[in-house]
Amino acid sequence: MPVHTSPAELYRHSLRLLLDKDIPAWVDLWAEEGVMEFPFAPEGWPRRLDGKAAVADYMRHYPDHIDLHDFPDLRIHRTEDPETIVVEMLGVGRLVATGKPFDMTYIAVVTVREGRITSYRDYWNPLAVLEPGADFGGSTR
Repeated sequence: MPVHTSPAELYRHSLRLLLDKDIPAWVDLWAEEGVMEFPFAPEGWPRRLDGKAAVADYMRHYPDHIDLHDFPDLRIHRTEDPETIVVEMLGVGRLVATGKPFDMTYIAVVTVREGRITSYRDYWNPLAVLEPGADFGGSTR
């Protein structure tokens, strides 16, 4: 994406890549030193990923476990910092292993600098990943 892409445009593009299951292209939106945090991660799940390589490692098996279909109710809010947005959304799909529905509520605080994600705090629902088949991130639980 071009450097002049707004954080909201970049984020919408990132969701399209996730729906297309194009994890390498999604990871390519990250700055080398980007940080992803999960403040509500349950025991055994990572709470912080430092750097693009760690994000890539965490996400590489995501489509093998979660088949995303849509992100309805997407709301992107601007902040006083033009490089930071707050996102509210629902991710829906199915768990590949069980075929059960997957519904995840997200609130994310995302910072984009020079066209790359530098910070992503993901406040997702920890109860959803306790379902069998949702463990894509190599948790130790």
